[in-house]
Amino acid sequence: MKKDLRLHPRQAEILKVLLFNPKPRFRDLNVSGLSNDHFSFHIKSLVEAGLIVKGESNYCLTAVGKEFANRMDAEKDIPQVEKQAKVGVLIFAVEKQGGVKKYLLQQRLKQPYFGYYGGVGGKLKIGETLLDGARREFTEETGLSAKLSFVGVNHKMDYSKEGLLLEDKLFFVFRADGIKGKMTEEFQGGKNFWLSMAEIRKLPKLFPDVLDKLKMIEAGGISFSERKYFVDEF
Repeated sequence: MKKDLRLHPRQAEILKVLLFNPKPRFRDLNVSGLSNDHFSFHIKSLVEAGLIVKGESNYCLTAVGKEFANRMDAEKDIPQVEKQAKVGVLIFAVEKQGGVKKYLLQQRLKQPYFGYYGGVGGKLKIGETLLDGARREFTEETGLSAKLSFVGVNHKMDYSKEGLLLEDKLFFVFRADGIKGKMTEEFQGGKNFWLSMAEIRKLPKLFPDVLDKLKMIEAGGISFSERKYFVDEF
């Protein structure tokens, strides 16, 4: 099943019925009173999508269908999958170079936020542990390995100057120490740089939350932060 599957309103109604009735009959699902041919088309589409399955005399959600339908806003007359915050991992590596403490930052060279500087990270994959996700992202994007320590959770909401919500992200933040390997300086979508705090503060396109996250990784322990940001570019 495609993650971006868009349901016809009548198909969403069928899934809503199945959320609250485990084994309804064909007629019980047709809450809109469609013609049999028309309604059968929607039932067939849901079966082909792997969301429902037909038994001897009734229908039920498949395991995939249960997970999908559970993400719908069932309070609405015509339910649709609810938008939720993106979940990701974010890693800030720390290393002393020539007696100066430096942090590994990444310049983003893809949309959105083209040209901005931030930590190394990406989306957490379904079924992946936080630590495994952080290790994978760190190695994939830097070519390095390190000892990773979980330091906290950050809820970051980006708004336009006009107040439009652009992105809603929940980050699990890690600190990387004991760096090993040869760093990948440039890859499709970004560049990596070791920078001192003084250099970081001078960056023209620094994500507004970076300094807060660097405080988080230096504070010790585990912390939580939540903040709304208003950005000039997206």
